[in-house]
Amino acid sequence: MSQDALTRPQAVREPRFNMRQADSILGYLLVAPLVICILMLVVYPFVFAIWISFTDRVIGGGGNFIGLANYAYLFQQNSFQQTVRNTIVLVFAVQTIKLIVGLGLAVLLNQEIRFRQFWRGLILLPWAMPGFVAFITWKLLYAPQGGAFNYILINLGLVSSHVDFLSTRELALPSVVVALVWRGFPFWVISFLAALQTVPRELYEAAALDGANAWQRFRNVSLPGIRHVVLVVVLVSTIWTTNSFEAIFLMTQGGPSNATMTFPMLSYFSLQSLRIGEGAAVGVAMLPVFSALAFVVAVLLQRDE
Repeated sequence: MSQDALTRPQAVREPRFNMRQADSILGYLLVAPLVICILMLVVYPFVFAIWISFTDRVIGGGGNFIGLANYAYLFQQNSFQQTVRNTIVLVFAVQTIKLIVGLGLAVLLNQEIRFRQFWRGLILLPWAMPGFVAFITWKLLYAPQGGAFNYILINLGLVSSHVDFLSTRELALPSVVVALVWRGFPFWVISFLAALQTVPRELYEAAALDGANAWQRFRNVSLPGIRHVVLVVVLVSTIWTTNSFEAIFLMTQGGPSNATMTFPMLSYFSLQSLRIGEGAAVGVAMLPVFSALAFVVAVLLQRDE
């Protein structure tokens, strides 16, 4: 054998199954249980609910495909139209008040005040209380006979007779709004407070050296720093408020005369009447709105990045 043949480098064959492929397969195997759970617990019920909304299925029986008949029936009903109006008013009022209260308290609790840790813990009490207990308590507070609010109003001379907050069309929805705000504002406060603590103190100090007052520091430093959190909290809370069931069910059950009727309650009454297809259509009807809202928030977040 020649000297050149001995010194010529031999071609190295890469193994057909290398470590990178092994890591990829292992990654797929580790993710597979999660994907299966999501498909079974999220995707399948979601798709099945949409399918049922296009049928005339009832409890205890099968259903035939009827297309958009359930949706056409709902859109013609006065109760559905009232539900849409109630939901818009309810969501707008609750989210606006929560935003103002949440931002204000978060900024306050982010300052160096006395007993700050105590106040932070106290804020969590409405959120920590079970929803059933919270809304039953609010119903008792609103009671025309023996309710705390009527007792206070009568003793202050503001009203001459008992006020039935939850049975009066003009007062029922505002009363529910107050209860929902009280129950949910701690989530906003804690979320905003956590976001504010990530804003560098150097930015506030630099703004103060430039002569910025408290409002200017809040508008130009705090708000831009927590903008992402505000968008996500608004999105999540809007979905929660729209789908809120126990507050309406325990306090008014959609009354009086559909004054507090919301989508979950309307769907519940349809299911009580054994009309599964119609009940599913009520829930699916809000899907385009939630999808559009989620898309807008995603676009705003992506634009900032």
